[in-house]
Amino acid sequence: MLCGDPPAINGTRGMLVHEGATRSIGTDLRLGCTLAAAAGAVNVAGFLAVGYYTANMTGNLSALAVGVGDRGMVSVLSCMGVLVAFATGGCIAALLVGMGRRRGVRAVHAASIVLEGTLLIALGILSRALPAWMEAGGLGCGLGFLMGLQNATVTHISGARVRTTHMTGMLTDLGMELGQWLLAPDAARVRERLRLHGAIITCFVLGGIMGGAGYRMYGMGVLIFMGSGLVLLAVPGLWRSMRHR
Repeated sequence: MLCGDPPAINGTRGMLVHEGATRSIGTDLRLGCTLAAAAGAVNVAGFLAVGYYTANMTGNLSALAVGVGDRGMVSVLSCMGVLVAFATGGCIAALLVGMGRRRGVRAVHAASIVLEGTLLIALGILSRALPAWMEAGGLGCGLGFLMGLQNATVTHISGARVRTTHMTGMLTDLGMELGQWLLAPDAARVRERLRLHGAIITCFVLGGIMGGAGYRMYGMGVLIFMGSGLVLLAVPGLWRSMRHR
């Protein structure tokens, strides 16, 4: 059990600690923009490496259907592997939250992001050692798992207000908020939500541009830089929380 609640954790550390009513629109904005940029970078680098998007499960489900229709077993198996890996990542995120809460770890979401960053670093290192015939499947499933882990973590901590690994939901929310803004342009909450969704979408695109540039310069070694950034982002909040258990 916790001996006492730790003092308020602000800034980038707080965005992976606060939950529910304790979260502000600014906290969600920092969380969404940072991790959307990371997801965009991973998604584009993964596409350049393996030929399909590891955060786009709608596209992979459609590709699975096409593969079944064309009897393309390689395509079917690849899509199934990524889909299962993505769902497994979400499952692991839920298990981490449950176990962390039982043990009184306040910053359990930060622990999930540390895990994601560490595994990204490991994938970046292993990608240089994998034989060519294993690279596409291994990297694709590994990145799919990490995108599922991140998406579930962010969905849970933000109360489903923020998504970072795919933009279909964000674009839908943006369109809905735009319609509400046209009906009530003076509503502060609507303007805040428009700003949140627009910023997350923009950061996903910018992250994708940087991920593509990084891949062309370093290959899948760019995952090492991405993973290190996530670890550095999440470790301070996790460390501070653990100190106050």
